[in-house]
Amino acid sequence: MDTVFKFLFEFLGQFFGSLWSIITGLFKGIGEAFNFPAYINIINGYTTELGGLAWGIAILAIVLLVAVLGLIVWLIIVAVKKFIRSHRRRKDTDSLIKEVQALNKEVMRLNLEKDKILSMKVSQIGLNPNEISELTGEEIESLNGEGEEEVSSDKRFYKLAEIDELWADYEPPVYDNTITLPEFCDRFRLFACSQLGLYYDIKIIRLFVASFASTRLIILQGISGTGKTSLPYAFGKFINNPAVIASVQPSWRDRSELFGYFNEFTKKYNETELLRAMYEASYNENIYAVILDEMNIARVEYYFAEMLSILEMPSRDEWIVDVIPNAWPSDPKHIVNGQLKIPPNMWYIGTANNDDSTFAITDKVYDRAMPIEINTKGVAFEAPFTESIFINYKHFESLLNEAKANNVVSEDNLKKINLLDDYVIEHFRIAFGNRIVKQLRDFVPAYVGCGGTEIDGLDYVLARKVFRKFESLNLSYIRDEIDGLCAYIDELFGEENMNECKDYLHMLKKLV
Repeated sequence: MDTVFKFLFEFLGQFFGSLWSIITGLFKGIGEAFNFPAYINIINGYTTELGGLAWGIAILAIVLLVAVLGLIVWLIIVAVKKFIRSHRRRKDTDSLIKEVQALNKEVMRLNLEKDKILSMKVSQIGLNPNEISELTGEEIESLNGEGEEEVSSDKRFYKLAEIDELWADYEPPVYDNTITLPEFCDRFRLFACSQLGLYYDIKIIRLFVASFASTRLIILQGISGTGKTSLPYAFGKFINNPAVIASVQPSWRDRSELFGYFNEFTKKYNETELLRAMYEASYNENIYAVILDEMNIARVEYYFAEMLSILEMPSRDEWIVDVIPNAWPSDPKHIVNGQLKIPPNMWYIGTANNDDSTFAITDKVYDRAMPIEINTKGVAFEAPFTESIFINYKHFESLLNEAKANNVVSEDNLKKINLLDDYVIEHFRIAFGNRIVKQLRDFVPAYVGCGGTEIDGLDYVLARKVFRKFESLNLSYIRDEIDGLCAYIDELFGEENMNECKDYLHMLKKLV
């Protein structure tokens, strides 16, 4: 046995001894290669023997050796870095794979949970079969009172289909088509006071009614609590067609907030109250007022952009909105090829507050709208009990058109406006624009037809549509020009007139 151990010791020792010699020799060789004291001793030993040329060759050899040693060190560092980076990348990859697997498991869990909810019995969730069908998009069979099976409807517009049924046999009321514009404004004011307890100055009423002649979008703005929302609400009550209130939310970003959207999961169209009102308006000739409450709590030019473009079309035949890209045989009667015609008897009235929680309304919106400032509370007054009225929108528009034809802005005032336009362009680099001039030609005559005066109508339009643009300028820069502009307005229109414009300009001056 001793012989065997001796054999194994010598036999394996030969291999492991050689391997150890290699390892120790490698580290010894590396140590000798970087034995800088030995190099210095060799150089010192030959210092006295080397001549000029020999010293040059020796220095070159030293430089080359240093370069080789530096290269070896650099290669070792690079190799170590690559190893560490590769190890980290492998670790990150493993971590991502585990995270993806965890997310897949979570998705599977949520899908299972959704399936469980959708598969619950009708009695467990308290819905009727039609509501379950709306959730799942599938037809659900149920038993009627006689024990016969019936299948839920495949209509995707529930509210609009209901309107088709309710208004199929509609008979219009007897409209009061003898009322005049001044009577309309006076009775509206008395109605709001006697039946709703709302007090408005007659000028606000006239501005509001005249705005219907110039644009489809009216903006009521001012401090909170002055009756901005109550005014169109009272208007709806007065004409016996309550206003549709659409409370704008901060999350509104596109047209789906106004018109709704088709749910691919339920195969139903999510209809909004505005879409329902639009469709209902196509069945009658009543006046419809839509209140966009707190309209600038979201960006108006986002969710109302399509409507701004459509309502700018000169022909009402072009007032068409694409509701859905395809057509079903069961679609409502007035939705043709997925399109709905914007009703001509509907106006849109937005209320706006200017504070930290709202967005500034852009010029794009202001230029297409008629802003009305309501900054004071109405003064209480006594009014006789006044009934509401039924008025046909065609008669209402004919009253406004008649006022525009009978009270055309005088040539003298139009010349003064052109001169004022030139002055503003020269000193403030702001022009009136054709759209504002057109609105002025429509609004001012209607305001006169409501019982106001031409100069007051001009005063209001210029203050709210033109000089409002000064807010976007550097007020410090234009401060000295404001006094000159006020003096020029006095020169053109007289010191006793255009007080709205002058008060607004003086207010801007105080902001500096």
